[in-house]
Amino acid sequence: MTDKFDIHITDEMAGARLDKILADALPDLSRSRLKALIKEGEVTRTGDAAATIKSPSQAVKPGECYRVNIPAPEEAEPQAEDIPLDVVYEDDDLIVVNKPAGMVVHPAPGSPSGTLVNALLHHCGASLSGIGGVRRPGIVHRIDKDTSGLLIMAKNDKAHHGLAEQFAAHTIERVYAAVCKGHPVPPKGRIEGDIARHPVDRKRMAVTDRGGKWAATHYETLAHYQVNGTPLASLIECRLETGRTHQVRVHMAHIGHPLIGDPVYARGIKLSNSVKGDARAALQSFKRQALHARVLGFIHPISGKTFKFESELPHDMADLLAALDPYKV
Repeated sequence: MTDKFDIHITDEMAGARLDKILADALPDLSRSRLKALIKEGEVTRTGDAAATIKSPSQAVKPGECYRVNIPAPEEAEPQAEDIPLDVVYEDDDLIVVNKPAGMVVHPAPGSPSGTLVNALLHHCGASLSGIGGVRRPGIVHRIDKDTSGLLIMAKNDKAHHGLAEQFAAHTIERVYAAVCKGHPVPPKGRIEGDIARHPVDRKRMAVTDRGGKWAATHYETLAHYQVNGTPLASLIECRLETGRTHQVRVHMAHIGHPLIGDPVYARGIKLSNSVKGDARAALQSFKRQALHARVLGFIHPISGKTFKFESELPHDMADLLAALDPYKV
């Protein structure tokens, strides 16, 4: 869908360059973007002297009106790439994969290739009948680049719609394993709080009471680690009622127990001199959020059969817990 904006020229604007006037009137668009739109014929002068304008430097006159057409952004066209996948289950309608940490789910600016979608396009090939008329996998949920674990994708419109309905109804079973700082109190509980973009740092999410999306996470402590009576870390299990961006990471940080290694929500861990050897090295060198999508359960959108898949901890998280084992209580 094309957006259209009409800019009316006043006496004060007379004589100025067209691209400057448009940039002042449409602050969400860069001047270079507006210059490109002019050269592409997307800016017209309306009225008695109607014409398509192709010169960004044209001087404007009072009483003129310019219409700016802003075409909808073109969808990216990911290319199929021969990238190995850990396929947990696959049939004609859907596929479940175990995503490694470090892999982006969907192509985006900064990550145009090497993503899970690129890999799925190659792996699935002709078995993709199309989502919305486009031969592509149907992404119904995502996990962060540096979170590992189970993901489900649809191969056709009917499966995509059925899975999307289950996610919207919060009936998909999703359980995460995580290692957090300290010992949550109480050791088992429910975190509820709306999540929205951080008001200052747009790369972060935050619990807010202003315009966020409702989110709820159930957590349970499975193991405690401490040194000389001081809490060090905990292995926890998190069950999601909802699926918001960074939900587990934001909720655990909100109650004062961010995930080990989280580059966004956790500051560097301060270690007692009593923490030595492998444990000290493991905690200081863990460079991603210690988070793994371990369990995924759903009803097959076509057959109606109930499925539940479980994934073992990846090597880096297993090694972290092994290194912490001397401090387990």
